[in-house]
Amino acid sequence: MTVADEHLDPLSGDPRLPTFFGAAWPQISSFDALLRREGPVRGLVGPRELGRLWERHLLNSATVAGLLPARGRVIDLGSGAGLPGVVAAAMRPDLEVVLLEPMLRRTEWLTEVVETLGLTNARVLRGRAQDVAGAIDADAVTCRAVAALDKLLAWSAPLLRREGRLVALKGERAPEELDLAKLALRKLGYVDAQVRQAASIDGIEPTHVVLATWEGTRVR
Repeated sequence: MTVADEHLDPLSGDPRLPTFFGAAWPQISSFDALLRREGPVRGLVGPRELGRLWERHLLNSATVAGLLPARGRVIDLGSGAGLPGVVAAAMRPDLEVVLLEPMLRRTEWLTEVVETLGLTNARVLRGRAQDVAGAIDADAVTCRAVAALDKLLAWSAPLLRREGRLVALKGERAPEELDLAKLALRKLGYVDAQVRQAASIDGIEPTHVVLATWEGTRVR
């Protein structure tokens, strides 16, 4: 019995999934298989997470797709296992997605995933936000389970083009985090900050997403 078999995901085989993911389904289902087979072994996904991989990770990540710009480049900050960056790249082939990750073993994984899934619109870049600021910019920055919101705001601002958007997947405490980050938002030049509840399929709790637009100026 495999690790994946020991932690059967109740949503595996759900007929709603191919419909929800549409044209991206072949890549998403392949990514699911890769995560189940390699994730626990490579320290990317905990074994206990396999039973809720669809709900907690893949569907959760998928909610960013509709919140991204109509065109341009997206940087997935601290991409890790590829959540949400790989999912976003599969669902939004019209965007260029940069999977930014500082750890070598994770960039090796991400490179394998991009090649295996044939994500021609995605590329892997090793480094931290601080390392690549000024060398690359984007119309949106995505992130998930990376850091507290005030840190994400600071790391993302140098990567965003004027009127670019931070799209940060957060938990139920997102409104509280946003409230605590008011000073950082003002100093860093963000406007229109809000928490959006983004839905996936019926019966799954919506994802809390913090959205903030970088205006292009900072308060000194």
